[in-house]
Amino acid sequence: MDTALVIGGTRFIGRHLVDDLLAHGYDVTIFNRGNHDDPFADDDRASHVEGDRTNDSSLEAAAETVDPDAVFDCVAYYPKDVQAATRIFADCEAYVYISSGAAYGREEIPKREGETPLEPCTPEQAIDDSNETYGARKAEGDRAVFAAAERGVNAMSVRPCIVYGPHDYTERLDFWIDRVNRFDRIVVPGDGTNIWHRAYVEDVASAMRLVAERGEAGEAYNVGDRRLVTLEEMVDLIAAQLDTDAEVVTAGPRELAAGDIAVDDYVLYREYPHVLSTAKLAALGWESTPLEEAMARSVAAHLESDRTGREHGPDREAEERVLGILDTF
Repeated sequence: MDTALVIGGTRFIGRHLVDDLLAHGYDVTIFNRGNHDDPFADDDRASHVEGDRTNDSSLEAAAETVDPDAVFDCVAYYPKDVQAATRIFADCEAYVYISSGAAYGREEIPKREGETPLEPCTPEQAIDDSNETYGARKAEGDRAVFAAAERGVNAMSVRPCIVYGPHDYTERLDFWIDRVNRFDRIVVPGDGTNIWHRAYVEDVASAMRLVAERGEAGEAYNVGDRRLVTLEEMVDLIAAQLDTDAEVVTAGPRELAAGDIAVDDYVLYREYPHVLSTAKLAALGWESTPLEEAMARSVAAHLESDRTGREHGPDREAEERVLGILDTF
C-alpha cells in the first residue's frame, strides 16, 4: 500500500497517525472539515481535502479524487458513519475503524476480542450523542465492520483503551501531571491500586497502520500499553520524569467527603479494573513504547503547552481539607 486517506487527522490520534504514515513512506491525504489548525499545512508530503464526513457525497468525492489504498477512520462516532464509509471505500485494500475499549459489554479481566461480548445498541442509542451511549455506538460500528467484511470489504477495527500523549485535548493525563508538578502531596482516590488500561497515542497510530498492512478482514484488535500500571504507579512515573518527589496520599470515599469529593470526580480512576488483552495485536508484530519513554514525551509536551486539566478533577482547596483530615488520624 502506498496511499492513505485519514478521515480526521489534525487533532490527537489522527495527527499522530499521519506522522506515522508519513514516516513509513505513505502518500497521505487528510479529509476533514477544516475546523482545527492543520499541523501539516506546510508539509508537502501531506495533502488536504475539505469535507464533512457525515455527508456521503463529500466522502464519495474524496474516494474518487484520492483513490486511496488504505482508509483510516478516526472520527466515526455513529454506526451510520461506519456503514457509509465501508460502502464508499469497499474497493480499498484496507479500511481501519477506530473503535474503543468502551465497546465491551461485560466486566472481565482481561477483555478479549471475539470472546468478551460487546455492548448492545438500540436504534435510539445509535443516533444519540451523549457520553452514556458512546460505548454502545462504538460497538455497533464494530458490527458494521464485521458485516462489511462478510460482503468482501477488507474492513478491520482497532479498540484502544484510554489514550494519552502529546496533543491530547481531553487533558486527562494533564490533570495528574499538573498536580505532581505543583504539589508535594498527591491525593489519589481509593487505595491507589486501581487499574484503567491506557494506550500511548503513538502506539495507537502504529497499531492502525500495522492492522491495515497485516490485519485480517472482519477482525478487531485491542490496543493498550503492554505493561500496565496502577494509578499510584502512574503518579510515580510522572514524578520521575519531572525529577521531583511526590508523596501519594490515598483517600477513600469517607475521607474524600471532607472535601465534598467523590472518588469518580478524578479522571483516570475506575473502581473495577479495565484491562484489554493485546496479544492479538502483538502477534502482528506490534510493540508498545516503554512506559518511561512514553511518559517522558507526555510530560515534555505538557510543559510546553498551556494545558492543565484542572477542570477535570477536584480543586486543590477541596483536597487540602481532605489532607487536613487525614493528618489528624
